[in-house]
Amino acid sequence: MAVIYRQEILQDITFFTSAPKAQFYDKLFLNLDLSEFPEYTAKTGRNGFSKRALLCAFIVMKCECFSCITDLIDYLNNNLIIAHYCGFNIMKPLPSHRTVDRFILELNNDLLKKLMKSQVLKLSKMGIIDTSFIALDSTPVSANTRQNNPKSFAKNKFSKDNQPRSDKDCGLGVHTASNQHNERNFEYYWGYKNHILVDCITGLPIYELTTSDNVSDSTAALDILSQTNSFLSVDECTFLADKGYDVKAIYNTVKELYHGEYVIPLNKRNTKDPKKLASGHPICEAGLAMHKNGKLSDNGRTRQKYCCPLKNSKCASCPCDHKNWNNGKKHRGCTKYVTISDDYRLSIDRECISFKKLYALRTEAERYNSRFKQTGQERLWGHSFNAAQNLNSVAHIALLAVALAAIVTKSNSSYRCLKSVKRIA
Repeated sequence: MAVIYRQEILQDITFFTSAPKAQFYDKLFLNLDLSEFPEYTAKTGRNGFSKRALLCAFIVMKCECFSCITDLIDYLNNNLIIAHYCGFNIMKPLPSHRTVDRFILELNNDLLKKLMKSQVLKLSKMGIIDTSFIALDSTPVSANTRQNNPKSFAKNKFSKDNQPRSDKDCGLGVHTASNQHNERNFEYYWGYKNHILVDCITGLPIYELTTSDNVSDSTAALDILSQTNSFLSVDECTFLADKGYDVKAIYNTVKELYHGEYVIPLNKRNTKDPKKLASGHPICEAGLAMHKNGKLSDNGRTRQKYCCPLKNSKCASCPCDHKNWNNGKKHRGCTKYVTISDDYRLSIDRECISFKKLYALRTEAERYNSRFKQTGQERLWGHSFNAAQNLNSVAHIALLAVALAAIVTKSNSSYRCLKSVKRIA
């Protein structure tokens, strides 16, 4: 009789997985709507494994912060109740490494974009996600190549002409510790960028886009705003971003097209800060206040021209003996140009208290990027652009699914903290 009881206990899969973790995945997949995600895509032959089950397996991978498929397969084989919640038939062998790898490599990313869009719209209808204050930021994702290995001593491993053989789609980028123009703490790497638009109030993602790392942040910003506005209005929003997005086209688009406001620090781009009087007149190298001498309009901007105060003097000489004073021409002396702040970019008072308080909300994008990296997305194991963008999308879907499950089930833990939700599920 004891042998029979022992055999029944061994056959009960619930004994081999902790109850909170099993309940966590049960609630997670019950509140994840996959009705529009195709379950089988094969038109001929056997169906194979369910595509929805494979997607749920990758969501488990991101929730457990695994960085490779081998860890995921071992985890599912040792926790069959979770594999059952994913949708697999645990009475049969689970998918192999090759099957799981082929799924993420060949999956159409538009399906994942559509799934993430439905999650965002559901949270928006519940009053959780809002576009009143949105922040855009990018995070680097390193490619799986030996040239990113710090112990590799290959020559010219970060040369543009030395494209990694293992990943022909990745680009060469540079990652700095901050956006200061004189920042020297930086490193080169081969990989991709994941651009993410975040709700600054809830800290949840709204839209994401993966590009090669040689694509600038400002180039992707307008496309992200346009794609987001196609399903969730960003009209009258407050757009927050760092110095990397200090581009005139972004200001004009946010103001004129979306009727919103912008909170972006000024990127001086190595320009010199000339000495000026309180009236705004610049001071020349000799220490003299320069005089206005007309305006100049070019390239869509208006600049005030200032000339040497001794320009029309017949007897005076330049105190500093400037090279332009003795140039043999009638109009002598140095000239300077000051851009008149008639555009949106230069009309912002970046020293006021309201600007600084609003810009502090942008740190929510940094916090989300930290949670995104913890899912195992700091370095990829795939070797193609499609695999990179699919893995990035699945990570965002997993974090949204955790937040949605925590909100629907009225969990006491913060829906932004993955570990606490798993702990008290």
